[in-house]
Formats: sequence, C-alpha cells, structure tokens
Amino acid sequence: MNTAELLLDGFDRVRGSVHAAVEGLDVDRLTHRVDPDTNTIAWLVWHLTRVQDDHVSEVAGIEQEWTAGGWAERFGLPFDPAATGYGHTSAEVAAVRTPAADLLAYYDAVHERTTAFLRTLTDAALDRIVDERWDPPVSLGVRLISVLDDDLEHAGQAALLRGIADRVHR
Repeated sequence: MNTAELLLDGFDRVRGSVHAAVEGLDVDRLTHRVDPDTNTIAWLVWHLTRVQDDHVSEVAGIEQEWTAGGWAERFGLPFDPAATGYGHTSAEVAAVRTPAADLLAYYDAVHERTTAFLRTLTDAALDRIVDERWDPPVSLGVRLISVLDDDLEHAGQAALLRGIADRVHR
C-alpha cells in the first residue's frame, strides 16, 4: 500500500461514516439539537464537506465544487459562498436545514473530487509546501491529514447525534 492508497482508504471511511449518519433522516432529525446551542447533523456534515471542498480544491488548484457545481445556489444558505462554518453562531448552525439527499449528493461530489486528486499523488508530492502562513509551513501531506482528521471527528459527532435523535424521535 502506498501513501495515496492509505489516504484513499481514510477518506472512504469518512464517506461510510457520513452516509451512516445521514441516510434515511428527515429534516427534523437532521436538525435535532441536544440543547439550543449544539451543532446539528446537517450542519456538521455540511461543515465537514465544505472544509474538505475548500482545502482539497485549494491544494489541487481547482474551483470548489460548492460554487463550480452550483451547490451554493441549490442549498440557498444565508452565508457568503466562501463560508465553511468556522466561527458560526448558533443561529447560523440552525440555518442549515438541508434534506439528506442534498447533503449526501454534495458530500459525494466532493468525495469524488478528493479521491480523483488523491489518485494522482506520489509520495514525493506530499512534501510540497501548500501554506506558508504557519511555522513550520504546512506540507500537502500535513494538510490532507488535517482534513481527514477534521472529517473523522465531525462524522463521529454526527453519528453520536444520530443515535440521540433516533431515540428522541421514536
């Protein structure tokens, strides 16, 4: 197994977790909140997808799927198209009331672009510096692991919330 195959496996695991957390849920379950200020499944999946789309598109040198694929218009969220969810308020979290089919379709489109990019990578490419705003500068490999880590954390949070929402909405 090479590094690209390892990353592909990791991102495929995120896909499985995202689908398990979202499939079959109506908007009430997707937006269920444990308390008035917690994140929702819908927001978590939208956010993890936006971050992956933003970060992978940047290092791949392509336009984000969010804008290129018309998802910003389709979702109709009251955010700047560049928004990824960082720093969102409770009200902004509540604004993400997207049906499961749309969340998964956008996620799958981003996943396809991510995996297509990962298939092009060589081990040597992972050392390329992609962000010099940090000390030390961030390499492509570090950026991809950061995205994978963020995705897995949020997918796990969405899975926990799905278990709670399923019990509350029986």
